[in-house]
Amino acid sequence: MTLSPSPFLRQALLADAVTTAACGGLMLLAASPLSTLLGLPIPLLRTAGAVLLPFAALVAFLSLREHLPRAAVWAVVLVNGLWVADSILLLLSGWVSPTIAGTVFVLVQAAVVALYAQLQVMGLKRSRLVAV
Repeated sequence: MTLSPSPFLRQALLADAVTTAACGGLMLLAASPLSTLLGLPIPLLRTAGAVLLPFAALVAFLSLREHLPRAAVWAVVLVNGLWVADSILLLLSGWVSPTIAGTVFVLVQAAVVALYAQLQVMGLKRSRLVAV
């Protein structure tokens, strides 16, 4: 199904893309100082940053389209949900030993991603289906 995205959905997707790109770029380019501050391994930060950048580009692309597949937006919501779950799992697993700042960083970014997912669902409800 194709939809005409509501302005609310466009804004939620674009905000997600911008903050994801900023966070991904920061983690990729400043992994070493972040590792010291957050207590998270450099390879984890670099890999997460490298994964976030193409995702941000895709979400930005979707936010700018006149029509888009409804399934594509649901895929973004699902990936955001997986990111939140993985962030919590990371902290509970014992695989890393973050500093207090690192724990706060992981929890805050997970909360922001969860908020974007919720806003995107709200935006989907405000969008209308179209025949293309």
